[in-house]
Amino acid sequence: MSEQSFDRDAVREAILDAALPHVPFDGWTQATLQHGAADAGHDKVMALRVFPGGPVEAVEFWSHLADRRMLAALEQRDLSAMKVRDRIATAIRVRLEQTAGHREAVRRALSLLAIPLNAGRGPALLWRTVDAIWYAAGDTATDFNYYTKRGLLAGVYSTTLLCWLEDRSEGFATTWSFLDRRIGEVMRVPQALGSLRKRFENLPTPFSFLRNGPFGRGSA
Repeated sequence: MSEQSFDRDAVREAILDAALPHVPFDGWTQATLQHGAADAGHDKVMALRVFPGGPVEAVEFWSHLADRRMLAALEQRDLSAMKVRDRIATAIRVRLEQTAGHREAVRRALSLLAIPLNAGRGPALLWRTVDAIWYAAGDTATDFNYYTKRGLLAGVYSTTLLCWLEDRSEGFATTWSFLDRRIGEVMRVPQALGSLRKRFENLPTPFSFLRNGPFGRGSA
């Protein structure tokens, strides 16, 4: 394959999709990626060429790919007609449903990311996913709310994912019920914080002089 015709991301996507059925049997290993390369019509060396970081890099790419596929699917839905909580619930459902045929691969990916050497990668991938969900939901926050919303949603997504991995109910009904309850709980938190902020923002505090004094924003 010449450099001119080499679409790295397209090859990575093809190898990954072909490798997923092997993960339940061989785990996230270099052998799995080589099987994927062969099944996708490439030489086994191509697995190392496009995933030089090995299985961990493949898992990261899979997460990024799932985020992109989720956003593409959500563009086909009229999210603007939904309430914010319904937009978020829809996004999470789409994200999980897209990988419903590969739950064991998801489970093994989480185990791989839990290894101390990879400890920082899981949270980064989770943050990217919840950021994509809020983006799809129309969030434009740039202040402290940006971090609050994503932090809360990270908790919702993580716990829902764990519920989904063990769910044996028809159509994942248990998971979607759990998701609805969790979103209802966290949606009340920003409202409560906003109410408290409005209630106390004009009250004097021991640090008011720092904000309004000679060194604060109130200084000339």
